[in-house]
Amino acid sequence: MNTRKFLSMLAIAGLFAYSCSDDDDNPTVVNEEEVITTMTVTLTAGTDVVTLTSRDLDGPDGPNAPVITVSGPLTANTTYTGEVSLLNETETPAENVNEEIEEEADEHQFFYDVASTLNATTAYTDTEADYPPNMGTNPVGITFSLVTTDASTGSLTVTLRHEPKKPNDGTLADAGGDTDIAQSFDLTIQ
Repeated sequence: MNTRKFLSMLAIAGLFAYSCSDDDDNPTVVNEEEVITTMTVTLTAGTDVVTLTSRDLDGPDGPNAPVITVSGPLTANTTYTGEVSLLNETETPAENVNEEIEEEADEHQFFYDVASTLNATTAYTDTEADYPPNMGTNPVGITFSLVTTDASTGSLTVTLRHEPKKPNDGTLADAGGDTDIAQSFDLTIQ
């Protein structure tokens, strides 16, 4: 009877040792997606500054929808300099997510989708080469230009993709990758 108990315990110990074996010879590299609670898009044309903000303090998986604000209308026939700022406000102090995007510029790209009813166009004004150590020529989109024409209303959707195909044709469909954040802002051009 003692032999059976001993063999049973030895078998269990062997299974335990096998299931807890050290498998660090081939570790999997995990690049976790960024937690982004706040997107601020600042559009500047001289003294005309329009701020678009999406704030979702309980995070993208929380029950509350983001709070969207647009500080005012855009001016017709104007060229705006745009800049996107992303924060993770679940941390104290808030984490500046732009720093990670800049460090991994070759793995990120913003996309700007202007609704057909809004008389505006966008263009990238930065590339991977603007954010060392990356030296590529592909756009990143932390900075961009927005040019308005006639008075109109419509949405501007800002999307950050992680690991898009680069180069791409500037569309989400061609770029692929995973969406880190996407937000639509209702705009008025006067």
